[in-house]
Amino acid sequence: MTRKDKKSLKSDLIILLVHLLKYKFQSKRITNSWLFTIVEHHKRINKNLKKSPSLKNYLIEIFDQVYKLARQEASTQTKLPVDIFPTQCPFTLENILNPDYLPE
Repeated sequence: MTRKDKKSLKSDLIILLVHLLKYKFQSKRITNSWLFTIVEHHKRINKNLKKSPSLKNYLIEIFDQVYKLARQEASTQTKLPVDIFPTQCPFTLENILNPDYLPE
């Protein structure tokens, strides 16, 4: 796995988590763009993991750190207080890797 692969996976994970948080906590504002972004980044993550299965260990390793970044970014984008978003990720890794997953 290359540095570029790791950077790409981290970036895709942040974007996916931000949009899943927005979807879950601003359900009245869901747009097609959000849905497209969720689907696209699910695909990218799964494609990278299929290409390089060892990236899954890296994904597990960075998950909590990346969630903290995504939580901040979701707060910035939605203009909601960061405390609205749980300190622990409400999505499991299984959710993240499931291309059909959308939060309730």
